[in-house]
Amino acid sequence: MKSVFLIFLATSFSVNVFSQNEDSIAFRKIFDEIMLNGEAYDLLHDLCKGVGHRLSGSPQADMAVRWGEAEMKAAGFDKVWLQEVMVPHWERGQKEYGELLGHGQFDILALGGSIATPQGGLTAEVVEVSDFEEMKKLGADFIKGKIVFFNHIFPQNVIGGFDGYGEAGPYRWYGPEEASKMGAIASITRSVSSAYDEFPHTGTTSFRRGGEPIPCVAISTMGAEELSAALKKDPKAKFRMLLNCKKFPDVKSYNVIGEITGSEFPNEIIVVGGHLDSWDVGEGAHDDGAGCVQSMEVIRTLKALNMKPKRTIRCILFMNEENGNMGGKTYGAYAVNSKTEKHIAALESDAGGFSPRGISIDSAFQYNSKALNTIRPLFLTYGVYDFSVGHGGTDIGPMAEAGTLLFGLRPDSQRYMDLHHTANDTFDKVNKRELHMGASVMAMYCWWLSENGVE
Repeated sequence: MKSVFLIFLATSFSVNVFSQNEDSIAFRKIFDEIMLNGEAYDLLHDLCKGVGHRLSGSPQADMAVRWGEAEMKAAGFDKVWLQEVMVPHWERGQKEYGELLGHGQFDILALGGSIATPQGGLTAEVVEVSDFEEMKKLGADFIKGKIVFFNHIFPQNVIGGFDGYGEAGPYRWYGPEEASKMGAIASITRSVSSAYDEFPHTGTTSFRRGGEPIPCVAISTMGAEELSAALKKDPKAKFRMLLNCKKFPDVKSYNVIGEITGSEFPNEIIVVGGHLDSWDVGEGAHDDGAGCVQSMEVIRTLKALNMKPKRTIRCILFMNEENGNMGGKTYGAYAVNSKTEKHIAALESDAGGFSPRGISIDSAFQYNSKALNTIRPLFLTYGVYDFSVGHGGTDIGPMAEAGTLLFGLRPDSQRYMDLHHTANDTFDKVNKRELHMGASVMAMYCWWLSENGVE
């Protein structure tokens, strides 16, 4: 009996080693193809320079859809199609004007969703606060009729850049509405940025919790320091701002979808994607042109190597992540209601085109330790070590209701919040080698999921 048990152990060990060797060989083929022949960097150049920034509802967003569809077809994807999505249409209008009277001008950016000022602009005293608690202590009587200046500093004593985003982000996400509820007529938010520079960061804000919309802008970190110093010298100083923002009716747009069909389980779907839209400043290079071209590279690579995945790998360029997530919600509803397809996993890249460090596993699910123990040594060779619970991605989030296991590419995060939602998020800030390293990790991971499933 003992000898039979030993033979069983030896056989199991041999099968496991053989499987790992097969995966290791496949990974190396994928890595070499992307690092030597990858097209993601060239595609990103075309998207950034040929299309540019592409906020949903804009002509550039429509051009990006046509670009993505054409590139997928040219790369020989098995199927390519468009999924209709109704998206918000907000325009910034003529460049914003900001001035502290008696001091000088400031470079400001309207937050996405802001309303315009009156035609001639608005002028009011500024109340500086460091956080919501300080604003509440001042009280509505003091705030009423003034401009609230949220000067909350991005924390530097965090390990990951996104940890700082989670702390400072609320002052952009719903700070303007909280100020409005206390009677403020406008708001200024210190940019949610880890950098100390002159680039203001835009981004969406919302008025959904009872506050009336007010004009709201971001100011750069250097501008925030300058404004704060000026207000200390003259607490009664008035700020003048002029915004020309306008919201229009929703318009029709599309998710761009292409796939390589599974050879054994074609109705089991692995989604890989990023969001095609970007804010209307810069070129949307890291956010999220990088994620789009990396996702496209996954399928291009498998086609180039004639590697036929067991399960269908579907690339989606989602529309409208930045100010509504309608692309993600629309596809998520499809995944939930599909009678013919089972969406087993989804991998999103929306954290920049920097060096890959790991894969986050959405906390809504538990990925069994056996699978992780198999994956870790395979990826460690490529400098990828962090497989832990974390956010999968905004676009793929609605797929959770379909029982889909959600993952997110986890690049090095230290520089991402320097560029996020700024005019500085341009193609020249992306390193080709780092971008292609990320694409190779995504392709390896999608291949592994296709071959092994998620059970």
